[in-house]
Amino acid sequence: MGKSTRNNHGQSQITSLATEFILIGFTEHPDLRILLFLVFFIIFLITMVGNLGLVALIVTEQCLHTPMYIFLGNLALMDSCCSCAITPKMLENFFSKDKMISLYECMVQFYFLCLAESADSFLLAAMACDRFVAICKPLQYHIMMSQKLCIQMTTGAYVAGNLHSMIHVGFLFRLTFRGSHQINHFFCDVLPLYRLSCVDPYINELMIFIFGGSVQIFTITIVIISYLYIIFTIFKMKSKEGRKKALSTCASHFLSVSIFYGSLLFTYIQPNSVNEEDKDLPVAIFYTLVIPLLNPFIYSLRNKEVINVMKKIMNIS
Repeated sequence: MGKSTRNNHGQSQITSLATEFILIGFTEHPDLRILLFLVFFIIFLITMVGNLGLVALIVTEQCLHTPMYIFLGNLALMDSCCSCAITPKMLENFFSKDKMISLYECMVQFYFLCLAESADSFLLAAMACDRFVAICKPLQYHIMMSQKLCIQMTTGAYVAGNLHSMIHVGFLFRLTFRGSHQINHFFCDVLPLYRLSCVDPYINELMIFIFGGSVQIFTITIVIISYLYIIFTIFKMKSKEGRKKALSTCASHFLSVSIFYGSLLFTYIQPNSVNEEDKDLPVAIFYTLVIPLLNPFIYSLRNKEVINVMKKIMNIS
């Protein structure tokens, strides 16, 4: 009898292990379901058209085959990847009855999100280096920012992004989930998963703090040092027109960097971020949906080369 009880107890433990989760998302507002669906669907369409349109523009136009635009094109590609990883499932769940997502789908979703965010960090740092060389060492720009170096930096961003993603996804396999299968989120981020784990996620949190923090500190340091040199160089310029031109070339990048790093640091690197559930949704919407939406407009509308190419294409058509 005792043996049977142990077996039944063991079986109930095994069957209670979660292999699927319910994404609650925005179901607390069922009356706003259609409105929210339309809003996020329009954001998704604009994001994809804006980013992939920018990639197509950079690939097809020879005058945009420079380091800055190569980095920008890859940044737009990663923003598209981020939106594709998150938004389709979120839109589906507005009208889905069960709103289920499997553990492996969760891992895939987080893998591509982490890849996009990590690669973006390195690409933004590479763009800061490019602006540093362009403003501080203009005569050596074509030698220092060669096509070979540009390809190496871009490849490095993708390799580092993949490795960073694989580390965190790999550590998810040590967690088991029982009890509540509900994730109070619109996608499978790791922080809500940690709250559901019946295994202490301390090691996972530590890995995010160490590796995520290292990526952010390394790339932010490059950006800060680059911009300190840029500011000193701009202040030394005698021409007001030269200062204005130098500042305008950095304004878009600096704005994008500030928004991107600010939201990521607020979400993952701050102490006790795992326990602050109420802050998940607003910040996550910002860095997964709003930033990919804004980036192509931040860079395109303030960029004369891109605007001129767009005018040229519109005139031809």
